[in-house]
Amino acid sequence: MKTRINLPVPAPGRGTLRKLFRDIREALAGSDQDFTTGKLSRAIFLLSVPMVLEMILESVFAVVDIFFVSRLGADAVATVGLTESMITIIYAIATGLSAATASMVSRRIGEKNPRGASVVAVQAIFAGVLVSLLIAIPGAIYAGDLLKLMGASAAIHDQFSGFTAWMLGGNTVIMLLFINNAVFRSAGDPAVSMRVLWFANLINLALDPLLIFGIGPFEGFGVKGAAIATTTGRGLAVLLQFYFLFFGKKRVRIRLSDLRPDAGVMLRLIRIALGGIGQNLIITSSWIGLVRIISVFGSVAMAGYTIAIRIIIFALLPSWGLSNASATLVGQNLGARQPHRAERSVWAAARVNMILLAGVGVIMMLFSEPLIRLFIGDPGVIIAGARGLRIVSAGFIAYGLGMVLVNAFNGAGDTVTPTLINVFCFWLFEIPLAWTLALPAGMNETGVFISIVIAESLMTLTAWWLFRRGKWKEKRV
Repeated sequence: MKTRINLPVPAPGRGTLRKLFRDIREALAGSDQDFTTGKLSRAIFLLSVPMVLEMILESVFAVVDIFFVSRLGADAVATVGLTESMITIIYAIATGLSAATASMVSRRIGEKNPRGASVVAVQAIFAGVLVSLLIAIPGAIYAGDLLKLMGASAAIHDQFSGFTAWMLGGNTVIMLLFINNAVFRSAGDPAVSMRVLWFANLINLALDPLLIFGIGPFEGFGVKGAAIATTTGRGLAVLLQFYFLFFGKKRVRIRLSDLRPDAGVMLRLIRIALGGIGQNLIITSSWIGLVRIISVFGSVAMAGYTIAIRIIIFALLPSWGLSNASATLVGQNLGARQPHRAERSVWAAARVNMILLAGVGVIMMLFSEPLIRLFIGDPGVIIAGARGLRIVSAGFIAYGLGMVLVNAFNGAGDTVTPTLINVFCFWLFEIPLAWTLALPAGMNETGVFISIVIAESLMTLTAWWLFRRGKWKEKRV
């Protein structure tokens, strides 16, 4: 009689899971892959995992700050909201410089010219420091006046302007954090950017309660303590970035001989950056316009808007990470003279992004009130913020496509097209619509939220039409 031996049968998909975990480890550790060759889906995955985490970590600054500051009341939250609306101008400039840096660095990497990428990085750092100083000095001096200009109450002006002074005065660390991370990201080393932001957020998370409430030997500075904690965390992260740039063994390494002005590279960088800065200033100035409209309805509406927008930004930034991955692939593959592969990467990233944001949108619609309640207990603020979350999240699917398409133009070095799109959709359309719905139509802050969804959907349709024309493939940087 023969004995039957039952051999173990491998579980279905076990090899696939092993491959997935291997790719995740490689993405988090940093990949040496040449992203102009090989399987496109794997390239997107290896780039997007650390970029998504990077974007989440960038948003954690704002979420952690508002979590602790909300304990100080509606006026403190409104101060953060009003200041952030001004800081968005700095984000706009930093993002524009980062987009130009990423476009040029990714092209040089695609051309197999890492020394050229290092030169671009140095010129971007020079430009970022200069611009930030031009903002820091008047921003710190006139912080209170700027808050008053934004519609702040006398109590906010008198008690909380220190927060604004610290945030505007310390904007150099924001500028350099964005630019340096763009260098790593576009060179194909996004894991470095992710680690830097982990470091910065841990410091901010530790310092926020200590400096806001004065725990133990630390003096409590109130809402100003949040600004000190955030600036300190970002500043130490910038020092870590410089360590990697000068002493790390990555695709871009700065040498002492690179530390000199290069007029030709600087002019090309500025030319591309102006378009990127322009498009982001248009977006951010439109946000300032929306804040100014909402401020008419008082601190409760302003606090609800502030918390809702923080949650929305937290939800959207991972998708920006995915769109940044496609932008890197666009730049590198255009540099390698593979425009068809560049286009394929955009459509592949867009499909994933739309699915991702569809899921996020459903969650935010279903749990809007509990999400707002995590930050504040004021019933009026909860109602206003939850209403905003439900309305804006309805447009997430369209925005998932739009952000990838717009970032693809930037990755190709075409920053003019997104600028024109933003002028049309946000200045000429969104602000007038928000004012009309909120005030003459009597919809209050609800009208502002509705205008956001309509304008973002219009932006997506316009970007889709222009992207299909394909002129971005001909851009030289």
